[in-house]
Amino acid sequence: MTTPEITLATPTDRDAVVGTLVAAFVKDPILRHLFPDDATYPHYAATFFGDLFDKRVHRSSIWMLGGGASVAVWEPPDAGHASTDADPDYPADVLARVRGYDEVVHAALPAYPFWYLGVLGTHPDSAGRGWGRVVMRAGLDHAAAEGLPAILETSNPGNVELYRRAGWEEMGYLAEPVPTWIMQQPPR
Repeated sequence: MTTPEITLATPTDRDAVVGTLVAAFVKDPILRHLFPDDATYPHYAATFFGDLFDKRVHRSSIWMLGGGASVAVWEPPDAGHASTDADPDYPADVLARVRGYDEVVHAALPAYPFWYLGVLGTHPDSAGRGWGRVVMRAGLDHAAAEGLPAILETSNPGNVELYRRAGWEEMGYLAEPVPTWIMQQPPR
C-alpha cells in the first residue's frame, strides 16, 4: 500500500483532524486526566483539539495524510509556545485540570528556540501503517532546516520507546499531575 501524500491542514480540514485526534486519544493518560468522564470526553476533547487546531492552522504547521487520518500538530519556534486557552464551556474542575497541566508542562520546556510537537495522532482505523512517523517527519524536517531541536511530551509509556526508535531522546520527566516524559530530537 502506498503512503498518501503529506499535506498542510487548512481550516476546511478541522472536522477531520479533530475527529482523528479525539478517536486517537481515547485512552491517552493526559487526555483522560483532563477529561476522565466517558460521557463528556468526546465533547471536551473535541473542544480541546479544536482550540489547538484553530491556533495553529494559520501557522502552516499542521501536517496530515490520508485526509486527516494521521495528524502532526507542530508549533514553530516563533509562536512562543503559548499555553492552551480553555474554552469557556469547560466546567471549573475541567478548566483547572487543563490549565494546571498546561502550566506544569510549559514550565518544563526549554527556554531556547525549538519546534514543538504538540500532538501526533492517527485514527485507530488507520493505525499500524507507519503514518504517524511519516507525518511527524514534516515538522522534523522544518526543525532540521532551521538547525533547531524538536521537543515533545508524552504520558503514554508505550510511546516513549516508539519515539526513541524515531531518534528522540529523553530530556526530562514530570511525575505530576500525570507521569510525563519530555523528549528532544537534537538538531540534524
